[in-house]
Amino acid sequence: MTTTTMTLKKSSGWAAAALALVLLQGCASGPRSNPGDPLESFNRSMFSFNEGLDRTVLKPVATVYRDVTPSPVRTGITNFFENISDIRSFFNNVLQAKPVDAADTFFRVTVNTFWGLGGLLDMASEMKIPKHSEDFGQTLGTWGVAPGAYVVLPLFGPSTMRDTAGMVVDSQGNLVSYAENVPVRNSLTGLRLVDTRANLLNAGNILDQAALDKYAFTRDAYLQRRQSLIGGDAQDRPAAPEERYDLPEGASTTGNSAAPAPKLP
Repeated sequence: MTTTTMTLKKSSGWAAAALALVLLQGCASGPRSNPGDPLESFNRSMFSFNEGLDRTVLKPVATVYRDVTPSPVRTGITNFFENISDIRSFFNNVLQAKPVDAADTFFRVTVNTFWGLGGLLDMASEMKIPKHSEDFGQTLGTWGVAPGAYVVLPLFGPSTMRDTAGMVVDSQGNLVSYAENVPVRNSLTGLRLVDTRANLLNAGNILDQAALDKYAFTRDAYLQRRQSLIGGDAQDRPAAPEERYDLPEGASTTGNSAAPAPKLP
């Protein structure tokens, strides 16, 4: 777990390394090459690597975590990290010129931080303050930046060139990474990873049973979801209804973020 948490702490380095690998790969082609997925050969190899890592390490640890940790405790942990993510969402709502969403997000952070025991309790959802999850990849899309090639990042999973750049920027606003106590920082990073994976266990099981080609299914689901969140991109497709798979049972589903296919942060 220590190795995994240290890896997550260096998320910017991972993203940069992935970009370098993508550039070295160029427009890879193969027998299953998809014109809309020019990096498919590289992506499938990275997808297999992530699948193996998940199967042997992340999923077993997340399963134990889910089984031994009481649901209210897991809900509180999820709420805590969601509250930190709302800080990122606030700045991205501002950058996207969404004053109402930014105000809602500001009040969510304020209420949950001061009245919700540092975010352990989602008091904002109880008060019907809507959640508006945004990241810098969405901000770039709102500004008109094209998504670029689809790419699978090591550990982090599905992304695009635009979303990878956004991930690097968003990582600078992760408050956990600024903790001066290294063991505490690594423990929180590892806890966030395990908690996120535990919340996706059911979705992962459904994917295993439903998809004949898990790579293609995950790719298409990710691209469609991102397109709907940003507002259609060049193809101007209507936004699809979203469901939440990333919260444990009993947790609030207020909000507009979704994960039709598993993706690790």
